[in-house]
Amino acid sequence: MPQKEIEIIVYGATQICPSCVNLPSSKETYEWLEAAISRKYKDQPFTITYVDIFNPPEDEEKKAFAEEVIEEDLFYPVVLLEGKIVGEGNPRLKTIFAEMEKYGYTSE
Repeated sequence: MPQKEIEIIVYGATQICPSCVNLPSSKETYEWLEAAISRKYKDQPFTITYVDIFNPPEDEEKKAFAEEVIEEDLFYPVVLLEGKIVGEGNPRLKTIFAEMEKYGYTSE
């Protein structure tokens, strides 16, 4: 079992980033990640949140990172796992899973 419930945050926008033309939208990526992670780590709790970079929540930390994504022209969606960037533009499940396993998540 995981040592603690991790938080994954997907930062994105309604429009697709200019460099990511043929990729799914940020929201589609978020839904796909949530489904894939839930399947792989069945019955192991985690939190996944979607943040619109142009309309972030009042949470200072999320708001600050959303501004950073815009200012630094990061390819979105940007996937943050416990505060660490694990995916940008076209996130790879393998990278995200490897990071989750550092926290004690195990696939069945």
